[in-house]
Amino acid sequence: MKKADIANELYEKIGISKKEALNIVEIVLNTLKDSLRSGETVKIAGFGNFVVRSKRERKGRNPKTGEEIGIKPRKVVTFRPSHIFKQYISGDRDERANK
Repeated sequence: MKKADIANELYEKIGISKKEALNIVEIVLNTLKDSLRSGETVKIAGFGNFVVRSKRERKGRNPKTGEEIGIKPRKVVTFRPSHIFKQYISGDRDERANK
């Protein structure tokens, strides 16, 4: 699924123009990115949490040559799905997941 697909869903279900729908999707995604960039955790109830983690410097290997290389410290984003979302994906819907 792409951003355009999400915007199209908004267009079809809410009835706003495609341009407005795409703008809404852009605003939401930019807000999420800005929050994560500043180190905030983004929690979406019933969906999950996006968390920024710092990874330390470590040694790795070039798989082609076997040469040892240093991997610099960096920040990564992880996603932890909520229990409701996990149940929904696995097909184990209960009354809370339908709300």
